Amino acid sequence: MKRTGILTTLILICGLAEAQNITVENYIDMYKNIAIAEMKRSGIPASVTLAQGILETEHGNSELVIKSNNHFGIKCKSTWTGEKVTHTDDAPDECFRKYNKAEDSYKDHSDYLRSAPRYASLFQLEASDYKGWAYGLRKAGYATNPRYPQILITNIEKYNLQQYDNGVITDSSAMAQIKTAPGTGSNSPQQEIAFKGNTKLNGLKAFFAAKGTSLLAIAMKADIPLVKLLEYNDLGSDGLLKNACWIYLEKKAKEGNRDIHTSLQDETLYDISQNNGVQLKSLSQFNNLQENDKVKKGTKIRLRPSQQLTVSK
Repeated sequence: MKRTGILTTLILICGLAEAQNITVENYIDMYKNIAIAEMKRSGIPASVTLAQGILETEHGNSELVIKSNNHFGIKCKSTWTGEKVTHTDDAPDECFRKYNKAEDSYKDHSDYLRSAPRYASLFQLEASDYKGWAYGLRKAGYATNPRYPQILITNIEKYNLQQYDNGVITDSSAMAQIKTAPGTGSNSPQQEIAFKGNTKLNGLKAFFAAKGTSLLAIAMKADIPLVKLLEYNDLGSDGLLKNACWIYLEKKAKEGNRDIHTSLQDETLYDISQNNGVQLKSLSQFNNLQENDKVKKGTKIRLRPSQQLTVSK
């Protein structure tokens, strides 16, 4: 009788384990909209994110993801202050980040890639260039497996993950992930964003945004990855605009359409950059100034390189 009970228990456990096994198709269906939402926020192709998740989690069945919601095997590092779990990977009982839900893991993965300088070149690629991303991740040291790019590409093409790089979200809860981000709710300036006419500054597409406007809302409205919008406007972080200013929907020029800007009031070099459609780095070089320097009223600022011009302050 006792043996029969044990056997029955084992059968039930095995049956439960089999019932809980997630197929690759299940995993894709569960997380594709989160990957698309993150692509819209960060610029990382949804196909690449999904392929990484499939590989890292054994398509949702690994011990690590089950106990931590960690879909990308991100270890604690010294900067992590959240919950942790131990898991044997390269070494016994290594520290891994633990998340409350899958969305948190996907977001942290995006932020991790965006914030590390070694991955910066990847964000110059088009979102449709999944092959470039796959090889770029390996080159930047994301994985030690020399076949890592081929594995990602094989999964992307086998399961047609590249279809999700078109950015179409089919689930309202995933879209809510974007819309509930700071400054994108129903009471935010997102509702007022309108790109009127064909405003051009220095030959570039731009519009004047009010203080408090959400950068994520602008990116969504313009259908530009947030990371690209930040790059175009020399911004280091997202959030709400602290001041009203011109926002560019394409990369600013390396020089201006005139030689000199004369400050009519105290302003920052960044203000001059935005008002003239010139990259902040260029202005810094032309005028031998730091990018965060303040410029006093009456100062002449070069908008183009010139060896002859003497700038008076």
